[in-house]
Amino acid sequence: MEDYALRYAPKSFRKWSVFQVANTALGSTSFLILEAIGGFLTINYGFTNAVWAILAVGLVIFITGLPVSYYAARYHIDIDLLTRSAGFGYIGSTLTSLIYASFTFTLFALEASIMSLALELYFQIPLAFAHVISALIVIPLVTFGITTISRMQLWTQPIWLILLIVPYIGVFIREPEGLLTAQAYWGIAQSGQGFDWLLFGSASTVAFSMVAQIGEQVDFLRFMPDLTKKNRWSWWCATLMAGPGWIIFGMCRQLGGAFLAHLAIRHGIPALHAHEPTQMYLIAFEGIFENNNTALAATTLFVVISQVKINVTNAYTGSLAWSNFFSRVTHSHPGRVIWLFFNVSIALLLMEFGVFSALEKVLGLFSNISIAWISAVAADLLINKPLGLSPKRVEFKRAYLPDLNPVGTLATLCASIISISAYLGWFGVYAKAFSAFISLGLAFVLVPLFAFWYGRKRYLTRSHALHKGQCQCSICVNQFEQEDMAYCPYYGGNICSLCCSLDSNCMDACKPGYRLEDYLLKLAQICPPGSWAINQKLRLIRYFFLFIFLGLLSSLFVGIIYYQDLLAAQHDLLSFRILQNNFIKVYTSLLVFIGLCTWWLILNDESRRVAREEINKQTERLLMEIEEHKKTDTKLKEATKAADRANIAKSRFLSNMSHEIRTPLNSIIGYTYILQNDPAIPQHRRQAVSILKRSGEHLSSLIEDILDIARIEACKFEFNRDIIDFPHFIDHLQDVFKPQADTKGLNFRCQIHNTLPKHVRADEKRVGQILINLLGNAVKFTSHGEILFGISYSCGVATFQIKDTGLGIDDKQLENIFQPFTQLAQESIISGSGLGLTISKVLTELMGGELSVCSRVGEGSTFTVKLYLANAGDAQEPIRQQAITGYTGAKRALLCVDDQIDHRQLIRAVLEPLDFAIYEADSLQTCLQVLTQHEIDLLLLDLSMPETDGFQIAQHLRQTNHRQPIIVLSANAYATERVNAINSGCNDFLAKPLHVPELLSKLKLHLDLTWTYPEHAVKTTQKIDQAQVLLLPEDILQESNRFIRIGDLIGLNRYLKELEQLFPEHAAVIQQLQTLSTGFRLTELRLLMKSTQGVI
Repeated sequence: MEDYALRYAPKSFRKWSVFQVANTALGSTSFLILEAIGGFLTINYGFTNAVWAILAVGLVIFITGLPVSYYAARYHIDIDLLTRSAGFGYIGSTLTSLIYASFTFTLFALEASIMSLALELYFQIPLAFAHVISALIVIPLVTFGITTISRMQLWTQPIWLILLIVPYIGVFIREPEGLLTAQAYWGIAQSGQGFDWLLFGSASTVAFSMVAQIGEQVDFLRFMPDLTKKNRWSWWCATLMAGPGWIIFGMCRQLGGAFLAHLAIRHGIPALHAHEPTQMYLIAFEGIFENNNTALAATTLFVVISQVKINVTNAYTGSLAWSNFFSRVTHSHPGRVIWLFFNVSIALLLMEFGVFSALEKVLGLFSNISIAWISAVAADLLINKPLGLSPKRVEFKRAYLPDLNPVGTLATLCASIISISAYLGWFGVYAKAFSAFISLGLAFVLVPLFAFWYGRKRYLTRSHALHKGQCQCSICVNQFEQEDMAYCPYYGGNICSLCCSLDSNCMDACKPGYRLEDYLLKLAQICPPGSWAINQKLRLIRYFFLFIFLGLLSSLFVGIIYYQDLLAAQHDLLSFRILQNNFIKVYTSLLVFIGLCTWWLILNDESRRVAREEINKQTERLLMEIEEHKKTDTKLKEATKAADRANIAKSRFLSNMSHEIRTPLNSIIGYTYILQNDPAIPQHRRQAVSILKRSGEHLSSLIEDILDIARIEACKFEFNRDIIDFPHFIDHLQDVFKPQADTKGLNFRCQIHNTLPKHVRADEKRVGQILINLLGNAVKFTSHGEILFGISYSCGVATFQIKDTGLGIDDKQLENIFQPFTQLAQESIISGSGLGLTISKVLTELMGGELSVCSRVGEGSTFTVKLYLANAGDAQEPIRQQAITGYTGAKRALLCVDDQIDHRQLIRAVLEPLDFAIYEADSLQTCLQVLTQHEIDLLLLDLSMPETDGFQIAQHLRQTNHRQPIIVLSANAYATERVNAINSGCNDFLAKPLHVPELLSKLKLHLDLTWTYPEHAVKTTQKIDQAQVLLLPEDILQESNRFIRIGDLIGLNRYLKELEQLFPEHAAVIQQLQTLSTGFRLTELRLLMKSTQGVI
């Protein structure tokens, strides 16, 4: 629908042949105003003068239209874009856009008036209603642009040509003498027969009004295909025929109109209406058809087709002209269709005012302006470019053109002002008659003179290189051909011509010194008085020019209306005087209103400029701030990279540290396991072995804490869903920390507040890690008093409370105790990593729980942990670790591949007593040798070895078809190492230091073993007999009831163990109570004791 308004017509859109484009352009020459002009000239100036005027003007129009058509078709731009580049500049061509737009709606009004007269005559409808029909009928056809117009012109062209030619044939056949009588006709001029210079000049002035028609022609010629060697002849023929060649056809039509007007007068049509095309062709068709109604119908059909063909062009080109005009004035483009309605509305108003009755004055005034414009454009193309006075290249984009180019602008203004003055009779009758020729001559003389004075280099504000292909606009992000693109320094990227035209923010930053504001500023600097501020003089200059422009524009429309009414009142002097006074009053009042509107526009523009300047300042500040942010962001990225490098170094350090510590720790923990299970160890040395084992496990836990921090930072923490024997889990924690508390002289109490579930589902390792950290801190940092470990369970939530009587924590320090590597001041003398609380806090939150602390200095601290531990109900009870003596079945052979002999000997020491055959290898070669010599059931593989690492060994074994299970034993405990090991072909992974129960579990899994255990008596739990409980001594029942009442089941269990040795006669019932106590079956114990209350 837009048809590339305001811009270059790209190759991708130009899909029509040269014939289609030429046919569409020639279709626009169907306007009957040509016949009307020919008839008008004949009636008013005589046939001879009319013919010479038509021929002379036709020659001038052909010469001026030739360069315009060529450049428009060659560079694919419309008349407005061509005017910009031909010496007018970007804002300078705004004036010509207004001239061209005025031509289109004036011609539209004249043509539609002709159609209205035909409709009125045939359908007998009011003329005003006929005007509405004639104006609105073209809108649906023009809305969709050249595509619809081209089809319409193609379909109607044959019918129109037939209806055009047939009347002339009929007239020449019926009245052959008409041509001879027309030559002797001198019309109403009463100047006699023959040639008269004054009448010739006056007739030429009216005929020159059609010079602007070349603009409508090139609006279609811009869609011509590119000129190539293959289509050179057809391209030139089409350009000449549809461009300047239209006037040849137009002259024939004007001469035909002169003849038909004479014929109409011969048939009795008054001279006042004989130049109306409807009357002309009605007389002609009546010579063909005997029936007058048929002749009238044929005339109406011909007029309607003719006027629709031309008015679709007038409406289309008018919409383009208004788009170009308002896009520069308002920097907005609502769409070509909006200006289509605007153009048609103005034409409709002129039609209702009766513009056709003032044909001579309208066309005469317009011809002086249009010939000045077209001649200035033609002179620049025809004279300046060949002589090198202007650039060879045609440039139409705002980014490369000065706002005002004095070459074309001043030449047009000077020629228009002088010629209009002559037309008004200021310079005599001959100057009035030849005012159009004065305009033509002045334009052709002034343009090269101004170009020589101005200089060709100032035609363009800057140079640019053209590149083939398409570019993307940085504003609308659409693809355009390079001819339609420019580089914008304000936005720092390419910009299309439309976005460039509509942008109002850049303030023409790409062409300082060539802006309209720069010209006005220079004018203000040289204008007196010098004492005035520049801003005051600028405001007055803007007001003066805008007021003059709006005043002249309004005077044009008021003058046309005034002249039209003047014709009706010219014979009545009194009416003439009244009319003149009224129009003076109206126009003076209008000037006052225009003055107020001008001030409003000026002040509004200044407000907009101030707002824009403020926006620009804020934008500059914002850009500066953005630059600073960029610098800060750069520094932040550098700091991030440095932190990443430090993190990588930290990870490398942790990996190396973990490996180096785990390696000897593997031997320490492994051999303490062997010593602890060796019956030959004396009883008084077992405590030392236990301390050694506990210290090794503490060091292993410290390493895990450090690695856990790294995992948490990397967001690579995972949780298992284990079945936990909850009472056994609590009992194990007490067994670990009760001896430590006893060693420091602390009272360690475990208090169960309600019945605990038998089994819960959670990650046993992580829950234990949280509680071990908290209980360990409580024991470590409490020097006297007691430690209370409270446990309660309700609705799936387990609450653990660790309360101590230590030094307590200050309120200020409470905020930092969960930070990594943080130790309190009073605790600095006690060794610790500072990671326990941090890991406990993070693990609790990751598991969806809550860790809180309450503390008072000097009274102690209470840490409360709430975790969701789902009740597992009757889930299968985890198998508790028992002493393993061997396995059933055939003897299994294991191969330990490790470069450290200490580790291989440890494996041998642990597994050989369980009846495994252990083989050793320290490299890939020895590994392959052992596999060749022995039947190996499973491999234990280390990863870090000097020559060939564990990954390569595993890959080699799998590639050589060794399918034995491979379990990795490595000090590299990172998750990536586990994944890489599995991907290399290993079956499982164990981290050092070695935990023998885990190793045995893996062996059982991969070798499908059935362990054997030492024989022991299986105790059966019988239902407790209440009578047997009552046989216990009273003091035993009271003490047991005290433990049950406070929930200290662990204390009750220890008490029952002592009673079992002191009272062997009650061993059976005491063992049954121990079963309830160790199972944390608090409710059953309370019910049992309640039943004995009457006794005790």
